[in-house]
Amino acid sequence: MPPRPQVTAFFDQVTSSVSYIVADPDTRQCAIIDSVLDYDPAGGRTATRSVDKILAAVAAENLTVAWILETHVHADHLSAAQILRQATGAKIGIGAHVISVQQRFAELFNMQGAVKPAGGDFGHLFAEGEIFTIGNLRGEAWHTPGHTPACLTYVIGDAAFVGDTLFMPDYGTARCDFPGGDATSLYRSIQRLLSLPDTTRVYVCHDYAPGGRAIAWETTVKAQREGNVHIKAGTSEADFVAMRTARDRTLALPALILPSVQVNIRAGAVPPADANGVSYLRIPIDRF
Repeated sequence: MPPRPQVTAFFDQVTSSVSYIVADPDTRQCAIIDSVLDYDPAGGRTATRSVDKILAAVAAENLTVAWILETHVHADHLSAAQILRQATGAKIGIGAHVISVQQRFAELFNMQGAVKPAGGDFGHLFAEGEIFTIGNLRGEAWHTPGHTPACLTYVIGDAAFVGDTLFMPDYGTARCDFPGGDATSLYRSIQRLLSLPDTTRVYVCHDYAPGGRAIAWETTVKAQREGNVHIKAGTSEADFVAMRTARDRTLALPALILPSVQVNIRAGAVPPADANGVSYLRIPIDRF
């Protein structure tokens, strides 16, 4: 049986996002996955309330941070990866295909000069199938594109951190209408995830509490295979692609997509300050 990492979740109600501390109970090393930087779009102000809770938990549990991991370039919240890097000295990891995402969005925002070449804003770019460790825990990076072309799932011990690829079974699957997204790729990525053992714990990046149920973020491969409302066992690729494509046409853009993408393609770093010492975010007109 794979080792069982200790998982602590942090839910951000404003963005419906879930961040995780994944710890090796023996060595007390840990990874932090999909952190959130608080952002007030009305005032353009950032805050560290969410990430402060994570750092407080790291200190309280006497953990050493080995990795700061991103499942993808998020479009619905700003990453706090740079704050965590400064606080812990750990490397920021993301999938190697992030380079294509950076190129697409840097061009869209006309900020090519603000993005380091070859993914250099990140500390480590994971290749498909790359093995890494958190203390005595074995992690493996799976390239699971579809929501974005660079999405990763981190399979760590008996747990899989799937980002936006899957949600809880009663909410379904990720949208595929962002640049580089693809419903066929998402279907195939999910089939790969559903090949994991039934008891594999699945941790999602968001929960929207359909029907008013309690917030949840942990499920299993078996529960996904048997009950996911978009892609349970027996759902054909053609039916899934048709459903996903039609559904995506009805969705509004995430409220924080413009600030989030500009920051997250740079591993959570805000744009460089202008001559007056102030950083500015760009709003492209009539581009989205």
